[in-house]
Amino acid sequence: MKTAIKPRWILTLILAMAIASVFVLLSRWQFDSSSDSAPPAPSTTETVRPLTEVLQPLTPLLATGADQLVAVDGAFVPGSRILVQDRLHDGDEGLWVVQGFAVDGSAVDPAADPDAGTADAVIPVVLGWVETARTARALPEQSGDSTVVGRLLPPEGPRVQRPVDGQVPTLSTAALSNLWDRTAYAAFIVASEVTRDGVEIPFASGMEQVVVGPQPQETPINWLNIFYAIEWVVFAGFAFFLWWRLVADDHRRSLEDAADAEEARSAGDDVDPGEVPVTAPAAPSPEAPMRSSRTAFTRSGPAPDSESGTLP
Repeated sequence: MKTAIKPRWILTLILAMAIASVFVLLSRWQFDSSSDSAPPAPSTTETVRPLTEVLQPLTPLLATGADQLVAVDGAFVPGSRILVQDRLHDGDEGLWVVQGFAVDGSAVDPAADPDAGTADAVIPVVLGWVETARTARALPEQSGDSTVVGRLLPPEGPRVQRPVDGQVPTLSTAALSNLWDRTAYAAFIVASEVTRDGVEIPFASGMEQVVVGPQPQETPINWLNIFYAIEWVVFAGFAFFLWWRLVADDHRRSLEDAADAEEARSAGDDVDPGEVPVTAPAAPSPEAPMRSSRTAFTRSGPAPDSESGTLP
């Protein structure tokens, strides 16, 4: 505990907490992204609403407005019929028959789009399905003022391919806007009912009617995002583990240093301060025997004369 409350380890713990907090926020973001928003309930989408309350020209269609049943007043644009390729109906491949529909009161403000002009904005309307383009050419176009009721769906993305006269590969409202040279809604309607002067008309005569039901209510789960979220939680735990490991290593080093100091002190206490150390005698010099021999030789000769100091 004393090691953990050192100032440097307290600062390191604060840093680890900050890093772990960032990891937890990233984990929460991944968890939130793992499931899409639930689609609107059928009780909302199956109630017919005016198109002008759900979507405006030059604005994207949000998830809250997609799949909504709408009603719109306006007029079919002559010469705007187009066929959309690669459409399935009961397992058979064919084409959608689409025609532009000018929405009453949808003219775009010139300040928002100077190139829009004064004409009403156009929304594509899917009228039906045909097996071949030849069948579609034999059918008359819709015309005149009408009221269309149908399901509002988001546009498809454009796809580049070799152009075919009167056909497009996808129902891209951006591509149709260029083709019709009109401001278009960023959505299309799959018609379920068309009336003129209050009388329902057989708009899908000679075609198979396209039926689009409400979206399923189950919410898909992205398991990859969940895996990433768990991974961020593990990273957050690792930040605290790393701090604990560093503190434990520092504490172990402190114990080892204390043990070494205690061992050194115990070794010093074992020496007797009154004991005089024994010193080994010095080795004799090599010249010592020679001096001793000379001395012995001198003493063995005759003594000098005491008066003259000379030998006899």
